[in-house]
Amino acid sequence: MIEISALQSPLKNQLAITGSKSESNRLLLLNKLFNQVLTLENVSNSEDSQLMQKALANETDLIDIHHAGTAMRFLTAYFSIQEGRTITITGSARMKQRPIKVLVDALNQLGAEITYVENEGFPPLKIVGKKITTNSITIPSNISSQYITALSLIGTKLENGLTITLDGKIISVPYIQMTIELLNRVGIKAIFEKNTITIPFTENIQSEKLQVESDWSSASYYYSLIALSKESEITISTYFENSLQGDSALQNIYAEHFGVISTFKDGNLTLKNNPVFSLENRIELDLINTPDIAQTIAATCVGLKAKCLLTGLETLKIKETDRLVALKNELEKFGAIITITDDSLSIDGYNAYTITPTLETYNDHRMAMCMAPLAQIYSIRINNEIVVEKSYPTFWEDWTKLGFEIKTI
Repeated sequence: MIEISALQSPLKNQLAITGSKSESNRLLLLNKLFNQVLTLENVSNSEDSQLMQKALANETDLIDIHHAGTAMRFLTAYFSIQEGRTITITGSARMKQRPIKVLVDALNQLGAEITYVENEGFPPLKIVGKKITTNSITIPSNISSQYITALSLIGTKLENGLTITLDGKIISVPYIQMTIELLNRVGIKAIFEKNTITIPFTENIQSEKLQVESDWSSASYYYSLIALSKESEITISTYFENSLQGDSALQNIYAEHFGVISTFKDGNLTLKNNPVFSLENRIELDLINTPDIAQTIAATCVGLKAKCLLTGLETLKIKETDRLVALKNELEKFGAIITITDDSLSIDGYNAYTITPTLETYNDHRMAMCMAPLAQIYSIRINNEIVVEKSYPTFWEDWTKLGFEIKTI
C-alpha cells in the first residue's frame, strides 16, 4: 500500500509517456504475421505488450498471458491460423472469467478448431492451427472491438481475405478505425464502411519504420491532474493532434468540461488551465467510443465535486474488474452519491467525509491511476499499487517527478 500526500505548489514538469498499448499490440501482431519486416519505435513498455511479445516468440504448447485481455483476444485469432501447431492459451483467475465465446464462435465458423479446456465460453482454450479458406463472417457489433480487430488482423493472411459484417449498434468505433488505419499505413487496403469491414489477403508488406504514438489513455491522468490544479502546466510526449487513438477525444472533453487547454509542438503536448473557465452545473457525456477514460472522468468530477451523468459504459462490466461497481465503491469513500446501471454512472451530490480513504484497485491498473490525481486535493492511500505495470510501469516514478510524496506503508 502507498500513501500519496497532497501537493500544494503548482505543477510544472515534462514527462515521456510509454507508447500506446493499443497501437503496440496491433503492430506487434501485424509484424509477426509479415515476418518482422517492420521496425517499431516507442513500443509500449506495459506488461500487456511485454506479454504479447513473449507469447509471439513462445514455441511451447502452453501460453499464459496472465491479465492481458488484448493479448488473449489477438493471440486466439493468431494461433487459430498457425497450421500444424497446437497450443493451450490460459491466463489469470480473472481472465478465466472474461467472456470470449463470440470470438471463438466466429473463428470456428470460419473453420478454426478451438475448444474450451474448462468452462464453456471462457479461457483457457485449446487451439489447433488450421488453414482457413472461408472468407466472410457476421458477428454482433455491440461487443469488444478487440474481437473485431483480432479477426481483421488475421484476415490479412487468409488466402481469400475476409469480409466482416457487423450486426447491430457498433461500439468503440475509434478502436476499429485505428486497426483499419494501421493496416492502411503499411499498405494493406482494408476498408471499413457502414457495418462492413473488408480485409484483402496480402502476401507481403514493405519494410519500414513506424513510430508508436504514446498512450492517450495514460495522458488522461495528466488531464485530470491539471483539471484539479491551479496555475499548473505539464508537458508530455510523444503525442500528435491528429491521432489514431479514440481517447484523443480527451482534448475536447477536458477543454469543454474541465477547462484544460491542449497545445501541440514537435510531438510534445502541453496541458494547462484555462484561467476563465467556469464549471457547469452537471456534466453529461456519452463515452460509448471512449470507455477507457470513463474512470478518469468520474474521478475528476469527484475531485471538483461536480455532478455528472456518464453513459455508453456497457463494456466496463467485462474489463479487468466490473469497473462500474469498482468506481461506485471507491468514489463513495470521498462522499460521492453514485448510481450505476448496466451502462451508466451518475454522481448526484456529495456527503461530508473526514477520514483518509484507502482505495482498492481490484487488480485493475486503471482503478489505481484514475484515483491518483485526487492526491492533488486529498491525501489518499492505494492498495496493490503495482497493478499499474499492466499498462504504465513507470507511473509512480513519474508521479514522484511531479513532486508528489509517495510513501510505502
